[in-house]
Amino acid sequence: MKIRRRLWLRLAILIVTSLFAIPLLLYHLDDGQHRLKIYSRDSPRRNKRVDADYDVQDRPENAMRNPPLGIVDEGVNINNSTYSLTKHKAKTVFKQGVLGNYEPQEAKHSSLPGENGEPVYTSMSEKAQADSSIHEFGFNLVASDKISLERTIPDTRVDECKYWHYPSKLPTASVVIVFHNEGWSTLMRTVHSVINTSPAHLLKEVVMVDDMSDKPHLKYKLEEYIKQFNHKVKLYRNDKRQGLIRTRTLGAQYAVGDVIVFLDAHCECNRNWLVPLLARIAYDRKIMAVPIVESIDWDNFRYHPVYTTNHHRGIFEWGFLYKESKVPQKELDKRTHNSEPYWSPTHAGGLFAIDRKYFFELGGYDPGLQIWGGENFELSFKIWMCGGSIEWVPCSRVGHVYRNYMPYGFGKITSKIPIVLLNYMRVVEVWLDEDFKQYFYRREPSVEGYPVTNISDQLTFKKEHKCKSFSWFMDNIAYEVYDKFPPPPENKAWGEIHLKSGGSLCWDTYGQPPGGGPIGVSGCHHFGGNQLFRLNVQGQMAMGERCIDSGNGDTLHVQFCDIQPNGPWSWDEKTGLIMNKNRNSCVESGHDSRLHLKTCNEQVANQQWIIKMIWSWK
Repeated sequence: MKIRRRLWLRLAILIVTSLFAIPLLLYHLDDGQHRLKIYSRDSPRRNKRVDADYDVQDRPENAMRNPPLGIVDEGVNINNSTYSLTKHKAKTVFKQGVLGNYEPQEAKHSSLPGENGEPVYTSMSEKAQADSSIHEFGFNLVASDKISLERTIPDTRVDECKYWHYPSKLPTASVVIVFHNEGWSTLMRTVHSVINTSPAHLLKEVVMVDDMSDKPHLKYKLEEYIKQFNHKVKLYRNDKRQGLIRTRTLGAQYAVGDVIVFLDAHCECNRNWLVPLLARIAYDRKIMAVPIVESIDWDNFRYHPVYTTNHHRGIFEWGFLYKESKVPQKELDKRTHNSEPYWSPTHAGGLFAIDRKYFFELGGYDPGLQIWGGENFELSFKIWMCGGSIEWVPCSRVGHVYRNYMPYGFGKITSKIPIVLLNYMRVVEVWLDEDFKQYFYRREPSVEGYPVTNISDQLTFKKEHKCKSFSWFMDNIAYEVYDKFPPPPENKAWGEIHLKSGGSLCWDTYGQPPGGGPIGVSGCHHFGGNQLFRLNVQGQMAMGERCIDSGNGDTLHVQFCDIQPNGPWSWDEKTGLIMNKNRNSCVESGHDSRLHLKTCNEQVANQQWIIKMIWSWK
């Protein structure tokens, strides 16, 4: 009887326990991809976007999936995510009207000029000093010195950004700042900005790397100043000039944080800029997370967004000049919220976050790249084609001073062509398919054949990691480049253009910008540059990304090229006439050394031109 009573008692306990446990079990059941939710009638229901494998390598080439954002919207799980560094769940939750868990308190305002990103102007009595600083640093340091090192800037994020709740466990960050002969106030404002806007427990360190500066204020004064940060700021110095690319690699080697965040030495970080970057990398360690880069004017240090309405992303033209373009609608449609991250084919290069171990698994920057230029494309192509992805993060915003001009050189350089073109050639020879390489060499014909230093290690990496083709990258990631910058046609002729009667005077743009003054002729120097032109088979006369046109007048000017790579120009190699078919006129060198459109006459010596190929490196 007692045994029977005990059995009934146990059964009753089991039944009662089950009544409470079953709903709880249903609520927490998680199979790694889907979470079973209990919804009330008032709960929002949205379709879930699920991607079990966010490895680019495994995506069908003709069926790209939406990028999983690991987002939880108002309690509805859109996509689970796994914190790859610690194996903790890394959920990012949007709660409308509830301030996010990392939202900072309102910053204290200074009484100094420039607060809230307002411009600071220099007086007439300061003009000479300001002009001198612009010549020395590339921006108005007199204006910068008036501004607090801890000034406030406007919160330019969309309002949604305030309501994202990020994982409590995030990777730590080492912010790497490379500098050479930087102005004091711009450099230290960057450091103060990083420290003041970053959660202390997530900011492992600020790594400053001096690329052999010779300014006195960057010596003992700097070493003493950073002591106030209690070892949070670390200073390393190169014993010889390395250039931006290699110095950044050194900074990454010095870093100890889980994530490396590269910043230029003249930046100001906006509110809660760091956490959204770390959250994306916590979701997937193979994501390069890029903040939205905003503008700080070089002359008065006004802080303002570059774009105020549409989202943009990084692309390129076939001479590998970096460009930005509106994000295609199909990319925006992958998101639920306007403030969510989105894919980008590339980035400007100066500001981004990447998992430190992943950076070195990729081989870091190609060690064959020199000084500056092309490293953004090299790393972007390597990430996308070898299994990673690049995202721009709208809730992370950083201001950047765009210099008026580059105020310093890079020491003795042995290359016979511009270093930036040599870097582009390395990127082209490693990452572009054969069909695409010709587009670059049509755009920059004078460098074709120049010897590229050993790229066997990069080609081996590409093979061993089974990286996808550049064609795949163009078709699936950078597809709008085809529309924005159609592949260039073959060149009919290229080189310097001089008169048949004498080769001492060549066409020269005089460095005129698009829409600037007229172009003309000057002494031939045989180095290309402003005297290197190309005429393609569709009638476009161009140099670099600029085209030659006469507008409505009869004088030749430099203009931005139309999207389609065609034009009105023809060259008769026999007679030497260069004709504008739209105007039924030919180019003639005038007594004023300008180039004019005149009635075609093959008997006029000043209309008889030779287009002669030149290789400055041969």
